[in-house]
Amino acid sequence: MKKIAAAMLVVVGMMLAGCGSNSHTTGNINGNWAATLNSSGTETFAFTTLLTVNANGSLGSTNFVLTLNNSSCTFPSTTESGSFTLSGNFNGMVTGTFQYSITSAGAEVNTLTLNGTVNNGQITGTWSVSGATSGCSGTGSFTMTPAAG
Repeated sequence: MKKIAAAMLVVVGMMLAGCGSNSHTTGNINGNWAATLNSSGTETFAFTTLLTVNANGSLGSTNFVLTLNNSSCTFPSTTESGSFTLSGNFNGMVTGTFQYSITSAGAEVNTLTLNGTVNNGQITGTWSVSGATSGCSGTGSFTMTPAAG
């Protein structure tokens, strides 16, 4: 009987040790993320950032790096803001709604907005961009995945 109890403790301990191994699936989305934003099958934007969900559901964003591909928009410096609403936690996988906005600073203000959902360890949804820069408009889909950091 003692051997069975000891074996069960080892198994339960191993299961619990695996629960905290990926911060993107344990009730939050804190960590490094890489995003690709596509329009009509062409990558228009890409970015990496370190996201932190605050207690009130707002997003903190640091180490933001935006790459412009096939876009006439300019983002010489940016301010990022957003929100994450946890809507469920099933078997340790976080799900919820995600909203993220990137705004350029300076004379020509451009805004890139993402709206999506968090599911299965990634964030997917739609994006739109508009602004003062001539030709800075568009829409498409995006995917964000955990990135090494």
